Amino acid sequence: MQTGTPSPTPTPSPPPANSGVVATVVEAYRTVLTVPGVQIAVVILFLALGAVAATYFVRLLGRPVARRFARESVAQVVLRGVRFGVIILFGFLGLSVAGVKIGNIVLSVTVFSAVIGIVLAPIVGSIISGVFVLADQPFEIGDMVELPDGTRGFVEEITLRYTKIFTVDNTFEVIPNSYVRDHRVTNLSAEDERTRLRLPILVTYESDVPRARTLIERAAASCETVIEGGPDIRIGVARYPAKPTAYIDSFADHGIQITLRYWARNPYKPLTVRSQVQTAVYKTLDDDPSIDVEFAYPHSHLVFDDTSGVAQVAMRENGSHTEGAAVGDVDVDASDGS
Repeated sequence: MQTGTPSPTPTPSPPPANSGVVATVVEAYRTVLTVPGVQIAVVILFLALGAVAATYFVRLLGRPVARRFARESVAQVVLRGVRFGVIILFGFLGLSVAGVKIGNIVLSVTVFSAVIGIVLAPIVGSIISGVFVLADQPFEIGDMVELPDGTRGFVEEITLRYTKIFTVDNTFEVIPNSYVRDHRVTNLSAEDERTRLRLPILVTYESDVPRARTLIERAAASCETVIEGGPDIRIGVARYPAKPTAYIDSFADHGIQITLRYWARNPYKPLTVRSQVQTAVYKTLDDDPSIDVEFAYPHSHLVFDDTSGVAQVAMRENGSHTEGAAVGDVDVDASDGS
């Protein structure tokens, strides 16, 4: 029989002095969470803290992000992502503190994803289109664009879901990015703000056409908003004269069609520029009686023969009145040569 010193029985270590306090606090906290509305209040509190923290992070990262991304729209999207991510993080923390298990939330999202997917499909499509808009860079904040319906305005904001345009009529157009991607949107000020405009002018066949072209070009060049000359403007591989140029476009029914092409310095007020040019052309061609150029307008000549029947014709000139006989009344101005 082996004898020896028996091993001592281990004695349990006494619990910490504050363990009872911690247990009491935890139990009280769990009891408070059972009160209706407390869990929601906790989540809202954490969301509010997340909003404050997100504002701080955006201010902290604003300048570095702006220096990192040259395009303002991309920088704004990144900062919005930072803000959204911080708020979501605090939201999950609030749910965890409120006793809501994240696994249950994930399971619920999985179950209802098929249902809400139909509702969220347009939004997801706009977000994907927004990514393409930011990647393709068709326009940037501050550019002037023209929509397919003729609306013009300045790009005010570009997000992943929509593009906001501040129109020249002092209104806002909020356009889904899917529309921007699928339709033709003209950028009027991305590379070169100079814009070429056209003005059709009809002069009579009796006019001095070469002189008419010279006077029209001179009148357009006199306008302050029109580029009066300089080096040719290059568009791709083609070059176009910078000064106003009048071309014989066509031989129309009532006169010769002259098309004036001229360049405006910027596209922001096309109607104002066109009005100034038309006013200058009108004054140049109409005010001076010595100019052998006249605007054309429709002329009608009535010709009667033996098969046309008989018409009553009255001619007026210098107050005199001469009448003929027959059927119907036709007034003809003798000054037309009819």
